[in-house]
Amino acid sequence: MRKAVYPGTFDPVTYGHLDVIKRGSLVFDTLVVSVGCNPLKEALFSVDERMGMIREEVADLKNVEVDSFNGMLVDYLKTQKTTIILRGIRTVSDFEYEFQRALTNRVLNKEVETVFVMTSEQYSFLNSTLIKEAVSLGGSVSQFVPPGVERRLMQKFKHAYRKNVE
Repeated sequence: MRKAVYPGTFDPVTYGHLDVIKRGSLVFDTLVVSVGCNPLKEALFSVDERMGMIREEVADLKNVEVDSFNGMLVDYLKTQKTTIILRGIRTVSDFEYEFQRALTNRVLNKEVETVFVMTSEQYSFLNSTLIKEAVSLGGSVSQFVPPGVERRLMQKFKHAYRKNVE
């Protein structure tokens, strides 16, 4: 049985993330989408909110689990009884960054393997920061995130947008 962990911040989950999740669910018997708690990043949504949004969007994928973790990914992999990390790649710069992370993880645990999935081209430019910026300025992001995620984004930025308009 092949199990992989797809770690990320998912702040918020996008159609690009969901593309990687759906494709990963076809490759692995079990895919654990795990929201990482990164102390170097200030998240808009709480870990529980992010997990809830992901759960809503992957409910039809029976082999996908949603979890969260603190600390080192290689330590979390041990708790999940796997050595496989799934990562999405959008651009060449993503590859350079992810390549460094993959090598670092392998130094920390020589059994860890990282599997890269190229994001579908229609999502290759997406990132959560740009989506949050667009919503904060009053833009629609319906083509980038599911309706429930867009609604939550609009609720988070409702007060900030009103201030910008006034």
